Amino acid sequence: MDSDENDRKKKSFWAISWLNDDRLPVDHVNMKTFALSLLFLIKASFFLPGKDKVNVVLIFADDQGYGDLGCFGSKKIKTPNIDQMAKEGRKFTNFMVASPVCTPSRAALLTGCYPKRVGLHQHVLFPSSTKGLHPDEYTMADHFKSMGYATACFGKWHLGHHPETLPRQNGFDHYFGIPYSNDMNHPDNKGKPRGGHAGMDVLWNDPESTLTKWKTPLFENEKIIELPVDQRTITRRCTDRTISFIEKNKEKPFFVYVPHSMPHIPLYVPDEIRDPNPLNAYTCVIEHIDAEVGRIIKTIKDLNLEEKTIVIYTTDNGPWLPFKHHGGSAGPLREGKGTTFEGGQRVPCVMWGPSRIPAGTVCGDLMGTIDLLPSLASMTPKNLPAEKKIDGLDASGLILGKSNNTRSEFLYYTSRGILEGIRSGDWKLLRKKPRNKNQKETIMLFDLAKDLGEQNNLATYQPAIVARLSVLMEELDGEIEENSRSPWLKN
Repeated sequence: MDSDENDRKKKSFWAISWLNDDRLPVDHVNMKTFALSLLFLIKASFFLPGKDKVNVVLIFADDQGYGDLGCFGSKKIKTPNIDQMAKEGRKFTNFMVASPVCTPSRAALLTGCYPKRVGLHQHVLFPSSTKGLHPDEYTMADHFKSMGYATACFGKWHLGHHPETLPRQNGFDHYFGIPYSNDMNHPDNKGKPRGGHAGMDVLWNDPESTLTKWKTPLFENEKIIELPVDQRTITRRCTDRTISFIEKNKEKPFFVYVPHSMPHIPLYVPDEIRDPNPLNAYTCVIEHIDAEVGRIIKTIKDLNLEEKTIVIYTTDNGPWLPFKHHGGSAGPLREGKGTTFEGGQRVPCVMWGPSRIPAGTVCGDLMGTIDLLPSLASMTPKNLPAEKKIDGLDASGLILGKSNNTRSEFLYYTSRGILEGIRSGDWKLLRKKPRNKNQKETIMLFDLAKDLGEQNNLATYQPAIVARLSVLMEELDGEIEENSRSPWLKN
């Protein structure tokens, strides 16, 4: 314990003793008031000194690939606003999501846990689902709200559409958005349009189809206010809400979560910016998202909040490749959404915060969405509750450019929640179970430092590494399973 801490404790003890002394006469009330004020100041200085209440804007796209931003190598898609975020902030090139599909990935982001720990690992939720994120879980929003932050969610939730599981039961003051994926129909998802990329071409050429082919609801808090939602304007409307929220709360700390429903298919943009060529549909949508990000950044700068604010842009999983020009690109990575290859779970991430995050820098260290909760919490004047076991690590040093190598291992779970692999250092092991009893397990070992595209299987040549990683991944998964918590279930 340092001398400053000792001094604070001595002063605190003196102030408490003074206040509890019943022998003090009434005319010493002013002295009591003085002591009370002194105690408050001492406690304030003892409560994680040097940390303030930083504003956080977390923008989460849907199904955007690693290679779908200019700053991540896209030659076709123009993203000047997010690229400018990277120039003024920090780009993360080794950033992982905890699942290659929507619901479990979002559960991990908000709770700092692998989806299996919070019982939301078995694929995505549908309008007919009877479970969701348990309100007893301690979310990112819960943490900020506990410190007096204004909190809001504007966009796709996909962690349960029942009132008990919606955002306001999980730490958010306000919610505006769609409760599940934009290709899902209220109330039972029957009649869901199909047709692959050719079917998406037809819909792109018929912008009114958002009002005729889908019955996706728009929620305000717990009530449906539009059915079907006009998806042509949903990205812009969520941005409008975000800007209004920031303006309203400019004098107090805020946390706003903006999980856009795009570029998940079907793709829509406002009519006035729609490129009629369906081959450019995906490009059009990403460029629209980028423009809306620019509006948020401009608002923060116009209100002189950039010194108090961190903005994070990332996505929930890799691109939906079977939809071709309606899906994105994983860039140099293998495969995409729904797989445990890097293209399914390594995503683009940019963080911007002029007074905290070093400009024009790149972080290549392993980090993931499960690390955001503990990392952001470490920048605030309050610790996370010790009784809630999480899997995320404090990677604030990576965010602030002050340290390296926070995380050494990362587990890979399939879209169905089955343990399939582990990353340890630069080594990545995948053990894919056979689809039928006549097939053998497929074992793959990659050195990601030399083989980012996962093309050179080294399992046969490195049996000791395969054996070591196999044991380690089972041990880590065993602890998660033993201490897993149940999701909310409808009675």
